Amino acid sequence: MKSTFKLGALALMIQLAGAVFAAPHNHGLDLPNYDPAVRAQDDLFLAANGGWLGRTEIPADKSSFGTFVQLRDMSDARVRTIVEELAKGKQAAGSNEFKIGTYYAAFIDTAAIDRAGFKPVQPQLKAIDGLKSVAELTRWIGQVQGEVATPFAMYVDADAKKPQENRLTLFQAGLGLPDRDYYLLKDDARMGEARKAYLVYLQQLAGFAGEKNAATAAQRIYALEEKIAQLHWSNVENRDPVKTYNPLSVTELASQAPQLDWAALFQAAGLPKLDTVSLMQPSAVQGIAKLLAEAPLADWKLYLKARTLDSYAGVLPKALRDASFAFHGRALSGQKAELPRWQKGVAEVNGALGEAIGQIYVARHFPPEAKARMEKLVANLLAAYKDSIDGLSWMSPATKVQAQDKLSKYMTKIGYPETWRDYSRLVVKAGDALGNNQRAGRNEWLRMAAKADKPVDRKDWGMTPQTVNAYYNPSQNEIVFPAAILQPPFFDMNADDAVNYGAIGAVIGHEISHGFDDQGSQFDGDGVLRNWWTPEDRKAFDAITAQLVTQYNGYEPIPGKHVNGQLTLGENIADLSGLQIAFKAYQRSLAGQPAPAIGGYSGEQRFFLGWSQSWRVKAREQRLLQLLVIDPHSPGEYRANGAAINHDGFHQAFGTKQGDKMFKPSEERIRIW
Repeated sequence: MKSTFKLGALALMIQLAGAVFAAPHNHGLDLPNYDPAVRAQDDLFLAANGGWLGRTEIPADKSSFGTFVQLRDMSDARVRTIVEELAKGKQAAGSNEFKIGTYYAAFIDTAAIDRAGFKPVQPQLKAIDGLKSVAELTRWIGQVQGEVATPFAMYVDADAKKPQENRLTLFQAGLGLPDRDYYLLKDDARMGEARKAYLVYLQQLAGFAGEKNAATAAQRIYALEEKIAQLHWSNVENRDPVKTYNPLSVTELASQAPQLDWAALFQAAGLPKLDTVSLMQPSAVQGIAKLLAEAPLADWKLYLKARTLDSYAGVLPKALRDASFAFHGRALSGQKAELPRWQKGVAEVNGALGEAIGQIYVARHFPPEAKARMEKLVANLLAAYKDSIDGLSWMSPATKVQAQDKLSKYMTKIGYPETWRDYSRLVVKAGDALGNNQRAGRNEWLRMAAKADKPVDRKDWGMTPQTVNAYYNPSQNEIVFPAAILQPPFFDMNADDAVNYGAIGAVIGHEISHGFDDQGSQFDGDGVLRNWWTPEDRKAFDAITAQLVTQYNGYEPIPGKHVNGQLTLGENIADLSGLQIAFKAYQRSLAGQPAPAIGGYSGEQRFFLGWSQSWRVKAREQRLLQLLVIDPHSPGEYRANGAAINHDGFHQAFGTKQGDKMFKPSEERIRIW
């Protein structure tokens, strides 16, 4: 698993959406989906998306629908073509092509999965029943890393203060509900409904595991998870790179959490002999270790069997698959129907053999000219950022030197990795859906585990080319843009520059800006977690960004549920700053010449319309509630309008004035980078 700070929280996350995007005409403007009755001066998001919002229903198998999932579905359809070709053809035994086709074929053969019943998972369930001590429980947690969700989890990534070295980090985990708030906020009616649905699901899992009194078993599992939830840090606390960096020796770990045999756990996990590890949330990890030793072993067995069945639900019989969907899909996300099996199969094989598929995907769907144009756009955005730093009035010359040094050291990765991952150790067997899932998860874990205490390979990618996403990694000071995000509406080879700069340009600016948001700004140009700011400049930065927290705290997507401005601060900084830098880069690209009007819109207006239409989205309430709790991104509507309302260029382009709903006096606009 990747660090939730180093990748997940910093990625341009696929937060909401769903189906194939109809490429817009008019040089990138999607005019048929605009709402002519809404003025951009009153609501930029509705002006660019109101027509689409009014006539679009969220598909039954989606929890949300819009631009990102439209692109994801397009990528999935392309991958489907690849994997089905390989599944139907005759491939050389042991080749990546054989493994891809065989893995997919086994997964989609639900008739064979149903005939096998629960027999394939019985060895694991029996092994759990046979655990006789905390020592055996500890080893079990190590043995199933990469396969089954456990009370705490582990990942290997660059050390925040020694980014050239990989370090094992332990972090809080173990909950079946999306977040600790679902357990702790007893007065929240919506979360109460989720808790009821979860207890039903736990009872079903206990029944599938053979428990005679499944209702009592469910209560015992839930009580254990509630204790884990009480130990968890909040999502806001988890965003602090200083608080979550806690290196210590293995000897010190044994002293701080003596209840577990850590050496035995690490050995069972397949880790090399370690000298140093890190705890992301020390009190939570220590508390969970104590709970593992003190809670009844019988309760932990119930818990582990439930987690095992839940983890493998997709490759076990229909009764379990249906129960899993009723909870994860319907209760938590509001879906009315499941995704088609082929699409689940694509996700499954992408997780197991992602770069092997990516190599074929790139050859078919990522032309060299797209990479060349993207490289030019990135260079233009970096140049605009350099100019912007020079012009900052609130930053001292000393800090500007450090900021420019960091910017000059950015590494850019576009499209696909230079070196493809080796899958030679992964064993894939025909007709063995569960076994393939287990071996793939363990293979990926062991690949990562082998890196512990070894030098970082800067050629590694954290996403596959067919992933619709992008990210900034502070420890490597790199921005990464997989091939699949480089398509309409974000990147269109045939679109007008204004629209491309407003869409993919703002995405590039967003990722660059993560290096200078409230988290990324604590890392220097070499990826080292250290303070390179003067105290006065940091104070000024914090004062400006506090205004952004207040702004987003005011948004209320669900009655009584507001955006968490502190949780979403990093992404909101990146949205605002990315939009500002993309606009400057667009203006630079004009070289002093006016942009022609297209479709009745000026170049500047097209820029902001391109930005807004890229955040098109509708979401079910259950999914939106979940995202408001766990997602460091604001909902799409507030990303579109929240950044634009602070942008001088937006107000100039549309001539906003007092009385317009999106008017904001110049002196109140938030300007950072």
